[in-house]
Amino acid sequence: MPETAAKDIGDILAIVKRRKWSLVVPMILVFAGSAAVAFTLTPVYQSASTILIEEQDIPRDFVISTVTGFAEQRLQSINQRIMSTTKLLEIINRFNLYAEERKKQTTEEIVTRMREKDIKFQTISADIVDRRTGRATRATIAFSLSFRGERPALVQQVTNVLASLYLEENLKSREQQASSTSRFLEEEKKEVKAHLARIEARLTPFKTRHINELPEHLQVNLSALDRCERDIDRARNDLRTAQEREDYLRTQMEFLQSQPPAASNPGLVPKPPQPPNPDEILLRELKARLVQVKSKFTDKYPDVIKLKAEIAELEARVNSNNNEPEEETPSGETPKEEGPQHPYLITLASQLAGVRSEIESLKREIEEQHRKKEVYQRRVEATPAVEEEYKALLAERNSMQAKFDDLTRKLLEAKVSQGLEKEQMGERFTLIDPARFPERPVSPNIPAVLLIGLVLGIGVGSGTVALKEFADQSVRTADELAAVAQFPVLGGIPVILTKKERRRRRLKRWAALGSTLLVLTAVPLIFHFFIMDLDIFWAKLIRIYNRMM
Repeated sequence: MPETAAKDIGDILAIVKRRKWSLVVPMILVFAGSAAVAFTLTPVYQSASTILIEEQDIPRDFVISTVTGFAEQRLQSINQRIMSTTKLLEIINRFNLYAEERKKQTTEEIVTRMREKDIKFQTISADIVDRRTGRATRATIAFSLSFRGERPALVQQVTNVLASLYLEENLKSREQQASSTSRFLEEEKKEVKAHLARIEARLTPFKTRHINELPEHLQVNLSALDRCERDIDRARNDLRTAQEREDYLRTQMEFLQSQPPAASNPGLVPKPPQPPNPDEILLRELKARLVQVKSKFTDKYPDVIKLKAEIAELEARVNSNNNEPEEETPSGETPKEEGPQHPYLITLASQLAGVRSEIESLKREIEEQHRKKEVYQRRVEATPAVEEEYKALLAERNSMQAKFDDLTRKLLEAKVSQGLEKEQMGERFTLIDPARFPERPVSPNIPAVLLIGLVLGIGVGSGTVALKEFADQSVRTADELAAVAQFPVLGGIPVILTKKERRRRRLKRWAALGSTLLVLTAVPLIFHFFIMDLDIFWAKLIRIYNRMM
């Protein structure tokens, strides 16, 4: 073709008309080759299952599950276990998958192909509100699982097996986690209980040894100590009063004894008054005091026991004195008659004996109160040191007790959660879309292959036409001739067709029309039987049209 190129649509149509076979033949060959490839490749079928992640039936406010964590994390863990080489090999051997490939490839290559190419795992997320943070977030609510293979029935079976493995593995892992949590809490509770028992074993003897020195007895000891001091002060005051009275009575008696006897009986020499037996007076005083003490206390009270012992001792002494023989009078002598005693002197002697008995009793009481005071004083002084160790033991015991109570509560919750998982009332996987029998293959994609073949055919044909036109130097128009000859063209003679040529052209037109009709008939049939039912296609077109309108 000369350097002048086609400049309008007429020139392009003339080239297409002239080079139609160069355009059509490559296009048909390429399209036929792509069609052959599309229809000769082994069809691959796919079946899919959809599994929903359901929340637990019982509200979390009533029962808290011990199986925590996000669904994505559990899915990843379950996915790793199911996609392990051992699990996949079990499925391959069970269904005799990849029989031909196993003759040529290694086991690892077969498992890798199944894991990475034939099994597809995809999560389905949705926008939810997180209960813990209150913020909107995306969470996994379901996931889909698919498997590809050459035999549709086998593909469906393998997909169902994979889905059941996910369901079983989820139940198994949740039950194991709940059981392991319960076992762990039980072991912890046993250890804490043993530790608590050891602390109690130390605390009980300590309380026994320091029963009266514990901090809770401090106020009692202080009150007793104060009472002892008051009793000592009172007894000292009473002792001082009794001693003053003793001095007074002794002075009175000495004064009376120093006076001459009264001359009521001049014929007799009066004998100095003899005081009564002090033991008898003291015995009467002790008996009177015993009656007074027994009115307040029982017979087992220490003061009662002590008074009884003193009374018994005095009674024995008085009886022994009364049994002594009277002093014998020498022979030939007449016993002297005792003169009458002063009555007031006898009274003073009796009072003095009583006062002396009271003084002895007060002294003993003061000594007893001093001993009690020392006991209470030692208890009060020992309380701070005992309190420090006692509080340390109590703090350790209370800490262990709180931990034991907390573990008991958690163990109860774990047991309830374990029962929840066993009854399958916790969070679980539910198969909402089981694997179906694949009716159409997903690979090869025949429409896509045919479309690519058509585009490639048009491209190859157009390229062939362009190459031929570029290499052809023929002159076909007046303009091309003028450009080549550098002279103006005066006129042109049109093509004169013979009858034979006209008849050939008519045949070509009829052939083109028949080919067109054949293509228009074959394309819908191919589309209907190999791509999509025409009724469905027409319904989709109507739906798209309605949406656009």
